Amino acid sequence: MSGYVGILVSDPWLQNQFTQVELRSLKTHFMSMRRESGKLTLRDLASRMSRLKVVGENLTEEDRAACIQDLYQNLDEEVDFEFFLKVYLKLHAHASARTGSVAKNSSAFLKAATTTLLHTISESEKASYVAHINNYLGEDDFLKKYLPIDPSTNDLFEIAKDGVLLCKLINVAVAGTIDERAINTKRILNPWERNENHTLCLNSAKAIGCTVVNIGTQDFIEGRRHLVLGMISQIIKIQLLADLNLKKTPQLLELVDDSKDVEELMSLPPEKILLRWMNFLLKKAGYKKIVTNFSSDVKDAEAYAHLLNVLAPEYSNPSTLTVKDPLTRAKLVLEHADRMGCKRYLTAKDIVEGSPNLNLAFVAHIFQHRNGLSTQTKQISFLETLPDDTQISREERAFRFWMNSLGNSTYIDNVFEDLRNGWLLLETLDKVSPGIVNWKVANKPPIKLPFRKVENCNQVVKIGKQLKFSLVNIAGNDIVQGNKKLILAYLWQLMRYNILQLLKNLRFHSHGKEITDADILQWANTKVSNSGTQSRMKSFKDKSLSDGIFFLELLSAVQPRAVNWSLVTKGVTDDEKKMNATYIISIARKLGCSIFLLPEDLTEVNQKMILTLTASIMYWYLKQPVDQDKSSGTSDSETISNSTLDDSASESSIEENGNL
Repeated sequence: MSGYVGILVSDPWLQNQFTQVELRSLKTHFMSMRRESGKLTLRDLASRMSRLKVVGENLTEEDRAACIQDLYQNLDEEVDFEFFLKVYLKLHAHASARTGSVAKNSSAFLKAATTTLLHTISESEKASYVAHINNYLGEDDFLKKYLPIDPSTNDLFEIAKDGVLLCKLINVAVAGTIDERAINTKRILNPWERNENHTLCLNSAKAIGCTVVNIGTQDFIEGRRHLVLGMISQIIKIQLLADLNLKKTPQLLELVDDSKDVEELMSLPPEKILLRWMNFLLKKAGYKKIVTNFSSDVKDAEAYAHLLNVLAPEYSNPSTLTVKDPLTRAKLVLEHADRMGCKRYLTAKDIVEGSPNLNLAFVAHIFQHRNGLSTQTKQISFLETLPDDTQISREERAFRFWMNSLGNSTYIDNVFEDLRNGWLLLETLDKVSPGIVNWKVANKPPIKLPFRKVENCNQVVKIGKQLKFSLVNIAGNDIVQGNKKLILAYLWQLMRYNILQLLKNLRFHSHGKEITDADILQWANTKVSNSGTQSRMKSFKDKSLSDGIFFLELLSAVQPRAVNWSLVTKGVTDDEKKMNATYIISIARKLGCSIFLLPEDLTEVNQKMILTLTASIMYWYLKQPVDQDKSSGTSDSETISNSTLDDSASESSIEENGNL
């Protein structure tokens, strides 16, 4: 959850029922209702909620009044925003139960996926994902006693309740994301240990690009099937699309003609690259149509028949293209795929019904198994002439995942491309500092006229200056043009501002004063010193931090049971440093820190990442109940002292954490 949600709603259960956009919309309606008479009572709601979708469209005023009267005794009770949300949810459930469906009349404020009833799951998707899990995790030392899972049962959701399965699946998708030493793997876990596993899972899922805005640990513990399956779907999709980039598959250069096209290809999301690859091969096969999606465009299975014929002509069946019935053709396509070793993820029925998730998985699996591209080195040698953007791509990745974790209206696949019209930057600014954006002069996508994009980006720069960002020689047009260095510089300052504001908003500790990098540094050193160890961090670029010992001691200081010291290395060799770094990241996420750094950021002492990691641990600790562990002589409010040091402990130009 972002800081914005925390400001609107304090009840964690309510936070998990709505997206941030939904909360903002409902808040606007609530304030409008209350303004009409200065206050709002339960009695007023029946008439005033007529403007809301679903509860307004599917229930009459009499229906709403009768329902409220059944639920509550004192109709003159004044309603605050959280009470209003609870009434809204009950009326929404009542309306949905009467109509028998939430999908057809879904509210702009409450998606079917976030309601507490009437959610359905695809049995076909469940069976497909179960097969995937059985295949990839069947030999796992811990899980093999529970696998294979029977897809005809709900065993998947029972096994997922302790969090181990999902953590392991994340590591299958992106190897090394979670240090498995940090996973609680006892046969029977207590509620605390189970919650830790789910917290580790959710924060790690965000760090590989999953969208988890509406999902909490309680959803997994309760085995809420649609949310568990949705998470599994995202993780598997990330795994299957992992090779769809030039770094992993340089042969993709065959899809383009010149360097300008290469840049465009590199900026595309994996699904779009997969479609381009598919159409490239279909053109070779003489197929006249263009496939634009993994649903309606492949329902007749003709595109699949042509694709497999060009990839594996030795297994082709002439009758596949002559049969008239799509279901029969789909069956023949899957027989062809089976002979190639690719019959996975979907059935003939899934093809003709146009299941987008399963069709995407099927095509991605074919690409992984046999992509039909040239292995000539001509294109690969061209790649070697491109600049090494390792650092830039690492930073872009962290900012992208951070912004996606905030729940923007559109998923960001590439910050250099997707932020160029300014809209998503304005959305992010509004989440980090609610009310700061002037939406009246903002231009909503799709934006065809270039100067409208510039207007949005000019407002982005103007707000940045208002927030005291260092924006020398940065203009709105630089963002529109996709200037990588300047976009990264802006995003780093935005992320850092978010972190410092979250800390400042903990008024009990900060007394409302501005928090500086020096305050964070001082807090960390004080915590470690008070725990009785000698480690010290001189600055966020202190090279001695590369062994990880300081952060392990800091984590142990804020939560004594967090670190298993028998698993810690001395941090002398590169391998030992990396082992400590992966352990630190997983422990921090397990506690509840939402961080997006990589082990390399710790071992190489990336000062921006070091700052965000430290601030994230500090934010987590200061949110804990005051009586948790104040054994040290110095209180934490004192450690955020009257320091007047400036923010030079960290430079401004790139990277990390986020919705702490």
